Amino acid sequence: MPLQKLQFRPGINRETTRYMNEGGWYDGNYIRFRFGVPEKIGGWEKFSSSSYLGIARKLHNWIALDQSNYLAVGTHLKLYIEEGTQFFDITPIRRTQQLSSGALASTSGSTTITVTDASHGAVTNDFVTFTGATTFAGIPDTDLNKEHQITVVDGGSYTITVATTANATTTGGGTPTAAYQINTGLDTIVSGTGWGAGLWGGITAADPATTLDGDLAADTNGNGGSSNSITLTDASAFPSSGSIVVDGKEVITYQGKTSNTLTTIGRGADGSTPTAGTGLQHDSGVAVRGAAAITGWGDASAISTTSGTEARIWSMDNFGEDLIACPRDGALFYWDKSVNTTAGRATTLAASDPQNASHVPLMARQVMVSDRSRHCIAFATNAQGLTEQDPLLIRFSKAESAVDWNISATGTDAGDLIIGSGSKFVSAIETKREILVWTDVSLHSMQFIGAPNTFGLIQIASGISIIGPNSVVAVNDTVFWMGENQFYTYDGRTQQIPCTVRDYVFDDINNDQRELITAGLNSQFSEIFWFYPSKNSLEVDKYVIFNYQEQAWYYGVLGRTAWLDAEVRAFPIAAGTDSFLYNHELGNDDGSTSPATPIAAYIESSPMSIESGEQFQLIRRVLPDITFDGSSSPTPVVKFTLGSYDKPGEDVSGTVNGTVIKEASETVEKYTSELFLRLRGRAFSVKIENTGTGAQWRLGIPRVDVRPDGKR
Repeated sequence: MPLQKLQFRPGINRETTRYMNEGGWYDGNYIRFRFGVPEKIGGWEKFSSSSYLGIARKLHNWIALDQSNYLAVGTHLKLYIEEGTQFFDITPIRRTQQLSSGALASTSGSTTITVTDASHGAVTNDFVTFTGATTFAGIPDTDLNKEHQITVVDGGSYTITVATTANATTTGGGTPTAAYQINTGLDTIVSGTGWGAGLWGGITAADPATTLDGDLAADTNGNGGSSNSITLTDASAFPSSGSIVVDGKEVITYQGKTSNTLTTIGRGADGSTPTAGTGLQHDSGVAVRGAAAITGWGDASAISTTSGTEARIWSMDNFGEDLIACPRDGALFYWDKSVNTTAGRATTLAASDPQNASHVPLMARQVMVSDRSRHCIAFATNAQGLTEQDPLLIRFSKAESAVDWNISATGTDAGDLIIGSGSKFVSAIETKREILVWTDVSLHSMQFIGAPNTFGLIQIASGISIIGPNSVVAVNDTVFWMGENQFYTYDGRTQQIPCTVRDYVFDDINNDQRELITAGLNSQFSEIFWFYPSKNSLEVDKYVIFNYQEQAWYYGVLGRTAWLDAEVRAFPIAAGTDSFLYNHELGNDDGSTSPATPIAAYIESSPMSIESGEQFQLIRRVLPDITFDGSSSPTPVVKFTLGSYDKPGEDVSGTVNGTVIKEASETVEKYTSELFLRLRGRAFSVKIENTGTGAQWRLGIPRVDVRPDGKR
């Protein structure tokens, strides 16, 4: 028989069975499609050797008038500006207070300092900077006069950790000044009511965590043979009394603490177990979290729409060469390039220009600057003269002013709009011709129309969803987004995008963390990314891609919490879950480690039957047709595997593989011409996988030497 071509449709299809998808690709990782064929994606390298604090959910890049190239990075702990690969902390200060004498207290033999400030307003993981503190208890002033992260908050006091161990139990340190940064946010989402609402509504990412030191039985007792105490691996970060959650299941109260032991315990609290007062069985070593405020079974969870109870997600835009930033449901902040330099902190928007500021919104769910009209726009904000947040109110400033929002002033074009449907605003994005605005059930178009109304707002779709605030991306005037169970596009009309991996992706999403999903554009390859948290993950760890040029879908495993296309920088930039930024499409390997490691890229086809599939077929030879253009290794390698199947639904009954090696000189490329493989079956699948560093490959149209080999 003549050689048989192995041609496949572009994209991965998981909406059918393997056999039904004959002639298509069924699985893959770290691959993309160009010109109808698969290739390995480009590598990534660390953007900088410096990391930042927290998980970044938003990146914003702009060029100042002096050509300074700035990148704003918003994490759940901090707000940064990057310039020259260095991160500068511009997190705003919310309160400055001179502490009274004796406000700092030490314990002999400990590095923990207790700070008394009745109105500190801090939460666990907040940051405070001391100035003017003096040496006490053997702790030098240089160890005190710096930024500290707050470890435990207890009423009118909190604790910090210093580098030097105290030599006395005393108070001192003079009367230092404490500068408190804005409250930190959460790195994951706490939502809902009652059972499951962040473990009864009481656990946040800021609560202390440790493990259990000793088994707990399903009774009323503690561990280690105690009837009323529980020993933890490390209880230093836990308050002197309160509640804990063991293994994410049982709430236990305690009234005292001695070293690592919690005393006078109460098992099965707040309806967390079937029998009140009786606990569940837990093995030593399971996770233990603190819980400052536990909500019982069936009770409303103590959750409101504030930036302190949802994952911290920033929105950002530049007003000229300056930055406007807003943590979701938080205040609006302004970083003035001409005043602050990279060493200066952002201030509230009103404080950035107090002489001209008028009725600046107190909070917003998202902020942006209209490129067309130069209005600042706040979504889900408070009405002028009121303090309550309206989840459907849009306000916009006077044109060319970031601080004048007074809609009553003579001659102003500042104003407001009410979204006419839905219960809450979710997201907005600007295209060249309009601003698209989503609520939880509808899509609206906001357009600049000039005087007297300035902006108009019309509903363009109903019964439509968007899965999260960062799950939308614009490509010129075409917008792509992920809904609750569909993918959508808008180019003047709203349509669902046919998706060949729809069930595979949506069945794998952790819906409790779905608002962490972030979209990104890789325009060089016509790709829209959606990075999402998989079913068993609290953090983004996988992605799905729609290639709008190839009309193909594919997916993979990679944790990126924010993404920027290569617009004013050479490469796309993404934020990793390890608090580093990465340049993508750079090199061939995974540069998150040193030295770099191979990217485990592979692509696997559905089974193919020769003729009707009734007879067995024998494959003796393969012409692989693989190019290694772009490889940095002089001898890149991929593994070419054939798998045989006897019947539909069966696993691979046998595999053979060969190695494809590129031999190259300066001017000639010579590929492995053929692989001699021997495999028998009624159907065959093909798998190509990356095996080493420095390899970049693209599959062509392989050919196999196959012939009939009987019916049994």
